[in-house]
Amino acid sequence: MATDMRTVRTLAQLAELVDSGDAPYLRYSPGPESDARHSSNDHESGLTMPGVSANPLEAPGWWTLPLEDWLARRVCQYLRELDEGARPWVLSGRQVDFGPDNEPLLVDIQPVAWLAPELVDEARERYQSRLNAGAATHRDR
Repeated sequence: MATDMRTVRTLAQLAELVDSGDAPYLRYSPGPESDARHSSNDHESGLTMPGVSANPLEAPGWWTLPLEDWLARRVCQYLRELDEGARPWVLSGRQVDFGPDNEPLLVDIQPVAWLAPELVDEARERYQSRLNAGAATHRDR
């Protein structure tokens, strides 16, 4: 399954996949083969969830910046997972519920592509240079 997946190398290529509807979700994990063996767990409660957690890649209606900016933000949201051995990949699936962070929980997973390290680097650079990365929600002004 995972060995057959292509690799997306740029944010522009990822935007094309998202626009086509072929890859509406992003996931950080060891990969589709590992995920097929078990659902996601809620780490705080220890409960098994009814699907695998993923992040939607489609930009919301209020987003008026380029799609690549949104995708950079989404790719960078879980970069800490790389240190735990996870890899970023895009997928489609059927949403059955939502997780503790309001993320979709998916079943009937269809793996689409791995994200290349150079795409992750491009996302990190774009996120840092074009957005106010890490800005606090509430601060005294």
